[in-house]
Amino acid sequence: QVQPVESGGGLVQIGGSLRLSCVCSGGSINGLPMGWYRQAPGKQRELVALITSGTYTNYPDSVKGRFTISRDNAKNTVYLDMNSLKPEDTAVYYCVARLGSQHFWGQGTQVTVSS
Repeated sequence: QVQPVESGGGLVQIGGSLRLSCVCSGGSINGLPMGWYRQAPGKQRELVALITSGTYTNYPDSVKGRFTISRDNAKNTVYLDMNSLKPEDTAVYYCVARLGSQHFWGQGTQVTVSS
Protein backbone atom coordinates (compact mmCIF):
# COMPACT_ATOMS: atom_id res chain seq x y z
CA GLN A 1 0.00 0.00 0.00
CA VAL A 2 1.05 3.57 -0.67
CA GLN A 3 2.22 5.64 2.29
CA PRO A 4 2.42 9.40 1.70
CA VAL A 5 4.68 11.60 3.81
CA GLU A 6 4.21 15.36 3.61
CA SER A 7 6.82 18.05 4.22
CA GLY A 8 7.42 21.71 3.53
CA GLY A 9 4.93 23.32 5.84
CA GLY A 10 5.79 26.18 8.13
CA LEU A 11 5.12 29.77 9.08
CA VAL A 12 4.84 32.26 6.24
CA GLN A 13 3.76 35.87 5.96
CA ILE A 14 0.66 37.02 4.13
CA GLY A 15 1.40 37.09 0.40
CA GLY A 16 4.23 34.61 0.73
CA SER A 17 4.80 31.26 -0.91
CA LEU A 18 5.44 27.68 0.14
CA ARG A 19 6.04 24.42 -1.65
CA LEU A 20 4.68 21.28 -0.06
CA SER A 21 6.06 17.89 -1.02
CA CYS A 22 4.47 14.47 -0.69
CA VAL A 23 6.89 11.57 -1.02
CA CYS A 24 5.21 8.19 -1.28
CA SER A 25 6.63 4.85 -0.27
CA GLY A 26 5.31 1.31 -0.41
CA GLY A 27 4.12 1.50 -3.99
CA SER A 28 4.25 3.50 -7.18
CA ILE A 29 1.97 6.50 -7.63
CA ASN A 30 2.16 6.11 -11.39
CA GLY A 31 -1.41 5.92 -12.64
CA LEU A 32 -2.96 7.01 -9.34
CA PRO A 33 -5.01 10.15 -8.84
CA MET A 34 -3.38 12.23 -6.10
CA GLY A 35 -4.74 15.07 -4.06
CA TRP A 36 -4.07 17.65 -1.40
CA TYR A 37 -6.61 18.40 1.30
CA ARG A 38 -6.52 20.79 4.22
CA GLN A 39 -8.24 21.05 7.56
CA ALA A 40 -8.41 24.19 9.63
CA PRO A 41 -9.33 24.13 13.33
CA GLY A 42 -13.04 23.58 13.78
CA LYS A 43 -13.63 23.02 10.08
CA GLN A 44 -14.12 20.02 7.85
CA ARG A 45 -11.34 18.66 5.71
CA GLU A 46 -11.57 20.13 2.21
CA LEU A 47 -10.01 19.35 -1.15
CA VAL A 48 -7.57 21.99 -2.39
CA ALA A 49 -6.03 20.28 -5.41
CA LEU A 50 -6.40 17.13 -7.44
CA ILE A 51 -4.26 15.69 -10.21
CA THR A 52 -5.18 12.66 -12.26
CA SER A 53 -2.81 10.02 -13.56
CA GLY A 54 -2.28 12.33 -16.51
CA THR A 55 -2.07 16.08 -16.33
CA TYR A 56 -5.66 17.04 -15.55
CA THR A 57 -5.90 19.19 -12.43
CA ASN A 58 -8.79 20.57 -10.45
CA TYR A 59 -8.99 23.27 -7.77
CA PRO A 60 -11.75 24.90 -5.74
CA ASP A 61 -12.34 28.59 -6.37
CA SER A 62 -10.75 29.47 -3.04
CA VAL A 63 -7.27 28.52 -4.28
CA LYS A 64 -7.62 28.63 -8.06
CA GLY A 65 -4.89 30.77 -9.61
CA ARG A 66 -2.79 30.65 -6.43
CA PHE A 67 -2.11 26.94 -5.89
CA THR A 68 -0.60 24.50 -8.37
CA ILE A 69 -0.41 20.73 -7.99
CA SER A 70 2.15 18.73 -9.92
CA ARG A 71 3.64 15.26 -9.86
CA ASP A 72 6.94 13.57 -10.59
CA ASN A 73 6.21 9.88 -10.99
CA ALA A 74 9.91 9.05 -11.29
CA LYS A 75 10.41 10.44 -7.77
CA ASN A 76 7.07 9.10 -6.50
CA THR A 77 6.35 12.64 -5.36
CA VAL A 78 3.52 15.13 -5.60
CA TYR A 79 3.95 18.85 -5.00
CA LEU A 80 1.70 21.71 -4.04
CA ASP A 81 3.00 25.18 -4.87
CA MET A 82 1.15 27.82 -2.91
CA ASN A 83 1.45 31.52 -3.74
CA SER A 84 -0.20 34.70 -2.49
CA LEU A 85 -0.98 32.99 0.77
CA LYS A 86 -3.76 34.33 2.95
CA PRO A 87 -4.56 33.86 6.65
CA GLU A 88 -7.49 31.64 5.65
CA ASP A 89 -5.02 29.21 4.08
CA THR A 90 -3.82 28.34 7.57
CA ALA A 91 -4.49 24.62 8.09
CA VAL A 92 -2.96 21.19 8.26
CA TYR A 93 -2.36 20.01 4.71
CA TYR A 94 -2.73 16.35 3.85
CA CYS A 95 -1.65 14.37 0.83
CA VAL A 96 -3.83 11.49 -0.35
CA ALA A 97 -3.30 8.72 -2.86
CA ARG A 98 -6.39 7.17 -4.41
CA LEU A 99 -6.26 3.50 -5.33
CA GLY A 100 -9.69 2.49 -6.49
CA SER A 101 -12.01 3.05 -3.56
CA GLN A 102 -9.11 3.18 -1.10
CA HIS A 103 -7.59 6.44 0.10
CA PHE A 104 -4.13 6.49 1.65
CA TRP A 105 -3.49 9.57 3.79
CA GLY A 106 -0.33 11.13 5.08
CA GLN A 107 0.07 12.56 8.58
CA GLY A 108 -0.18 16.15 7.42
CA THR A 109 2.00 19.24 7.53
CA GLN A 110 1.05 22.50 9.24
CA VAL A 111 0.87 25.71 7.23
CA THR A 112 0.41 28.95 9.15
CA VAL A 113 -0.04 32.26 7.39
CA SER A 114 0.55 35.24 9.62
CA SER A 115 1.00 38.96 9.38
